Amino acid sequence: MKEAEEKQYDAEKEKEVVSSDEKVEETKTEENGKKNPIKEYFHCFKMDTRSIATNAVIAAMYVALTYAFFFMSYTTPQVRISEFLMILPFFNPNYTIGLTIGCFLSNIYSVAYGLTPLDMVFGTLATFISCILESFCRHLIVASVIPAIVNGFVVGYELTFMYNVDLSNTNATVYYWVQFGWVFLGEFIAVTIIGYAIFMICTKKASKTFFKVINAKRNLNFKF
Repeated sequence: MKEAEEKQYDAEKEKEVVSSDEKVEETKTEENGKKNPIKEYFHCFKMDTRSIATNAVIAAMYVALTYAFFFMSYTTPQVRISEFLMILPFFNPNYTIGLTIGCFLSNIYSVAYGLTPLDMVFGTLATFISCILESFCRHLIVASVIPAIVNGFVVGYELTFMYNVDLSNTNATVYYWVQFGWVFLGEFIAVTIIGYAIFMICTKKASKTFFKVINAKRNLNFKF
């Protein structure tokens, strides 16, 4: 009898231990599911050797592609082939650094095409804001439109301001929205059409390899 009671007692203890372990695991799972998106976002930023080297390569690629297609990178509509790289922050916000630096360096040359040095400020700011907003998207198609919208508003204002248009009258408002439209169109072609197509093909054909190459940290299971 004593042996039977001891075995039953041991079995009950084991059940208690198992149930307590399960509760701990459930608690951990719930905590992981309630991660702060802001903390998770900044966790992607690292200043290790790989991160620095990768951002340097991205910045160089952006500048090289912009200069290689200079005949369409500084015109109206401005279609920068290099802007297809703007999809990268959707998968890893850390690319914000390389893309922002690349845009700034590319905009230095815009002065030769009649734009003011303000383009280095406004254009770079638009890229920076776009990268941040993209990182919080969950659909690639939505993320691809963000650069077009942000650049349309910011660069559109820059172009209106650059030509000293009186922003208070009706004609100025019309002029602003015309500039918005041209900038939006150029970004839409470069990012939403070209960029979206490239990244969709890469993620469908060899997703694991591609995600490893770009060091993807977020949106690995995006739908479209």
